[in-house]
Amino acid sequence: MSSVRKRWKAYPAYKNSGEEWLGQVPKEWEVKRLRFLVATNPSKAEVRLSSDDFVSFVPMETVGEYGGMQCQERCLDEIGSGYTYFADGDILIAKITPCFENVKGAIAENLTNGIGFGSTEFHVVRPLSAINTVYCFWVSISYIFRKVGEAHMYGAGGQKRIPDVFIKNFHLPTPPLPEQHAIAAFLDQQCAQIDSLIEKKQRILGLLDEKRRAVITQAVTRGLDPTVPMKDSGVEWLGEVPEGWKVGRVAFGYDIVLGKMLQPSPNSEQDVAVPYYRAMNVQWESIDSDLKVMWATPEEIKTFSVRQGDMLVCEGGEVGRAAIINLPVDEPTIIQNALHRVRAFKDCHIGYLLRVLEHVASADWFSVLCNKSTIAHFTGEKFKALKCPLPPLPEQQAIADYLDAQCAAMDSQRKNLEKSIELLREYRASLITHAVTGKIDVRDVAPLQ
Repeated sequence: MSSVRKRWKAYPAYKNSGEEWLGQVPKEWEVKRLRFLVATNPSKAEVRLSSDDFVSFVPMETVGEYGGMQCQERCLDEIGSGYTYFADGDILIAKITPCFENVKGAIAENLTNGIGFGSTEFHVVRPLSAINTVYCFWVSISYIFRKVGEAHMYGAGGQKRIPDVFIKNFHLPTPPLPEQHAIAAFLDQQCAQIDSLIEKKQRILGLLDEKRRAVITQAVTRGLDPTVPMKDSGVEWLGEVPEGWKVGRVAFGYDIVLGKMLQPSPNSEQDVAVPYYRAMNVQWESIDSDLKVMWATPEEIKTFSVRQGDMLVCEGGEVGRAAIINLPVDEPTIIQNALHRVRAFKDCHIGYLLRVLEHVASADWFSVLCNKSTIAHFTGEKFKALKCPLPPLPEQQAIADYLDAQCAAMDSQRKNLEKSIELLREYRASLITHAVTGKIDVRDVAPLQ
């Protein structure tokens, strides 16, 4: 908030708005209930088209955050009664959580025959002559509009909705009409430039992901010396490998154990309550410690226990997702049967296998192995039978160390980019709210440089 106020000047004079959430507004502004400035939820009885004419159809998922929509075309007689009607120039506001909280909304534009239909989870606002459509749209996606709206939601759980009465009774900060035009033009320009910066950084993130996959693939399938002669591996997803490498089943180099089926209560006096890892605890290269407890016998605890240096691999869900336990395990802890525990034999390196699994995932080979036409399961048999390249142990260590350093550097770049995108989004949200509530005066400002 403070960065916006530092960049842009304030109005010369303010007055009390009469609304606690709004505070002061510029002296020349009014505060009006939205019902006096817009019509809401127009009736489709106004449509004057033949049943075989085409109109636009807008599913909720095609409406963007902070504006924009993707329209489909449908014949009018295909549109049933269970859809919301709107026309060119109307404003769509998502009424259901989490769509409302995620700022889904748009101005309807370039609709087929000027007519659109969409989810009943939209409110439709039609600005009247006293309010600028684009200014009204920016208010509708402002942080303050959404925050005040959250307090008026009704319903239970995650399916709460914004009522029509909130839309109608919202106290809108209303500058003179020429000033609304100026604010709308300012936000169009500034937010377009911010969005362009965000898009560029997101493209860089995509390129960084591609580079990461390429670096891992090159190292685990070709090694670190580009001059060594190659041979055919005989494995479809692998291609050629260095001549000095072996290719064999994962079971030749690693011990694989599938975890214990969940036991929520004791079956005998010998059973012990023990913390366990679930698939959701394991992300690529990271493991969280939010563990639940199940019951197990002392023998089962011995069989399914984990220790520092073990790798955990998902059997279901995103099959093959894996991470290594890098911290000491201070108490007996086991795994559920949604996870495999992997330990390296003396001639193999666990960190090297982690990178091989990342390559298998990026090549989408797990989909083939697990037959994703059904529910995917990376069973112990499939895991043990997976063919993988097996360089000599010193080379596995060198590859693992090299990729650890390369991936750490790229992950640091990713974090910096993601933080930059987050700050840009926060600045955009703050800028919108400050402009439509009159906290900054944008009538005569220069373009953002």
